[in-house]
Amino acid sequence: MENVDVLVIGSGFGGAVMACRLAEKGRKVVVLERGRRWLPSDYPSVSQKNWFWDEAEPEKQNGWVDFRNFGDMSIAMGAGVGGGSLIYANVSIEAKPEAFDHGWPQAINYSTLKPYYDITGVMLNVQTLPASQWTPRTHLMKEAADAVGAGDRFTVLPQAITFDPDWRAENDDCFDYRHSKMWVNAQGKQQGTCTHCGNCDLGCPVKAKNTLDLNYLAAAESAGAQIRPLHHVRTIRPLASGGFEVRAMDLDARGWRVFKANKVIVAAGSLGSTELLLRCRDQYKTLPKLSRKLGHNWSSNGDFATAAFYDDRQISPTRGPTITSAIDYLDGSDNGARYFVEDGGLPDILGSWLERLGKQPRFSSTRLGAAMLKYGDSSNPFGKMMPWFGQAMDEPGGTFSLARRWYWPWKREHLKLRWDYRKAEKAVQGLADRHLALTAATGGSPMAPVTWSWFKNLVTPHPLGGCNMADSVEQGVVNHAGEVFNYPDLYVIDGAMVPRALGLNPSRTIAALAEYCAAQMD
Repeated sequence: MENVDVLVIGSGFGGAVMACRLAEKGRKVVVLERGRRWLPSDYPSVSQKNWFWDEAEPEKQNGWVDFRNFGDMSIAMGAGVGGGSLIYANVSIEAKPEAFDHGWPQAINYSTLKPYYDITGVMLNVQTLPASQWTPRTHLMKEAADAVGAGDRFTVLPQAITFDPDWRAENDDCFDYRHSKMWVNAQGKQQGTCTHCGNCDLGCPVKAKNTLDLNYLAAAESAGAQIRPLHHVRTIRPLASGGFEVRAMDLDARGWRVFKANKVIVAAGSLGSTELLLRCRDQYKTLPKLSRKLGHNWSSNGDFATAAFYDDRQISPTRGPTITSAIDYLDGSDNGARYFVEDGGLPDILGSWLERLGKQPRFSSTRLGAAMLKYGDSSNPFGKMMPWFGQAMDEPGGTFSLARRWYWPWKREHLKLRWDYRKAEKAVQGLADRHLALTAATGGSPMAPVTWSWFKNLVTPHPLGGCNMADSVEQGVVNHAGEVFNYPDLYVIDGAMVPRALGLNPSRTIAALAEYCAAQMD
């Protein structure tokens, strides 16, 4: 058994901040991350393998994205050192002050979090897209906002990306990685500047994307924290002598590792943290006093996308930062629906694959290979498509629980999500209708997803809740500092503790909450 002061489970926006700040306070910190430590040469977009994580057999398949389907709702999550920062679209924006008006512990409001929002902005090197680098999607967003009389609602979004002010789309071969300028960040890590290659969600090849492994986690390691990739935590058990025993499967060695920690920070994400605690309470019985609200009040944060096609304009969504701008309707002025329209990008998976093949002489020297490379250089199958995207402030309508399988009825071990689409319908439909209005105002032809209009199915990369913050154990799972009710020194610090939808990208708020919680610890 290995003894540590603080054991952090997960390395996303909650875990990375906690590891950094507690290591800086002199604690012996170990971070257990279920996924790999990824390098640009290992990205699936480069290797064309290891795309997906399989929760049923993670020792055999521990790839880039964990995609879970729960019937009407699907959830996409990152897997690796840096957590969700590996796959998110870089948007680093503060929640609206009104988002904290109800549903939160009394101690949490926008004014309380504002200093921590500022700290995260510095740590993540948040910038906005230079005006000289607006993409065709950015221009279309502005045109659409003006066309529907909402020009004052348009904004260019803050992003955790390092831009080169001298980069121009008019330059020769402008998207080539050689145009990225190398620099060393405040944590001593070498990075590059953005070349608008469009691969944000698949791993930035030039390290212009300020992922957590390049800042918070780098600072944590400099302060003495240890990060253990491919360690999948299965149980947490309080010890009579104080502290906790944590058992984790070493997916690489395929053996068990046991830790004793004075404090445990659960930061495995909204789904991961909720599932782990549910198993500890209901399957393994190691944390029986967890709140009965565990798993309740889960939100998809209203993510929704609509594709639109334009005959007479080139939009090229595979180029530029994945998201650049927004049209803000979070004030509820659209018949009470609150939502945040964004432009969406698509990673150039085909282009990345062809680029990799083009470096192999055995492929590029063949007639077929040369023809494919020529086609890849000259074609742009998504060139005329605009992926309208956004989030909506839905009501928490989901409940996670452990269920019994029909063929294994005496064990509760199957994770189940019961999600009521009616809790999301008003907000999401408002966003969907706005996509159609913006498309019509700019002369496009929409392709509204029937998965929503017919079946009320959604996919979210921004799950929130499940271990909600509250003022009492009757209302939630953790207090305002993230400490679990009935279990001192056990914390949940990630998107699972966010008690309501934010209606926009949540990463900055999760990081700010983590900064706040770290500051409350002695």
